[in-house]
Amino acid sequence: MTPLQATNDQSSTPAAPESLHIAVIGAGKAGTAIARSLLESGYRVSLSASGNPARLELMIDFVTPGAEPKWTHDAVADADIVVLALPLHRLKTIDPALLAGRVVIDTMNYWPPVDGEIPAFAAGDRPSSEVVQEMFPGAAVVKTFSHTGYHHLEPDRRPAGHPERRGLAVAGEDSAAVALVSALVDRIGYDPVPVDSLAGTAFLQPGGPAFGARLTAAELRELAGATAPVA
Repeated sequence: MTPLQATNDQSSTPAAPESLHIAVIGAGKAGTAIARSLLESGYRVSLSASGNPARLELMIDFVTPGAEPKWTHDAVADADIVVLALPLHRLKTIDPALLAGRVVIDTMNYWPPVDGEIPAFAAGDRPSSEVVQEMFPGAAVVKTFSHTGYHHLEPDRRPAGHPERRGLAVAGEDSAAVALVSALVDRIGYDPVPVDSLAGTAFLQPGGPAFGARLTAAELRELAGATAPVA
């Protein structure tokens, strides 16, 4: 299998562990939508944002009931998976040592009007998740959730086998991390489409054919296999 080919055997997706603690960094619309989906799937979820977590408590009661507001370093301390769902320009505020040894889900996209000019991402010579992996060399970065809109994430969830079930790409260099996150994606209501290289994820980014397209797993696998890496 080449780095750009998606795994076709969905039956190989392992069952997601039921006791995972997932730390979501970022309490915006994307982060809270992901947090709700995880909570509804039975996971323990911590939520952090910039500043004192006490400020999050009231919002969490209404928007993500059941999530635990925490300082970022406390949320990550005993987390099995960390979800990065913050604006890309704020990524530099996170100490790389904090995420060392962690499975880290990259849900982010580069938006110049919001993020400003960030040379490493603006260069456009490689997918953004490769840059994120370079920023956090001790983490196992897995890209998913980034190519679907936060407003579609929850209503598009379907049980396994449903004829309208959609797919989510799950890309990364670490096969064990990709397998773990694929199981999580399956449990929350999507068919995971593993892609075994971050280099092949340009098709998931803004302007790519999968971005915002709400595709089935078969359609995503076709795009993953047809897309060439960024030069």
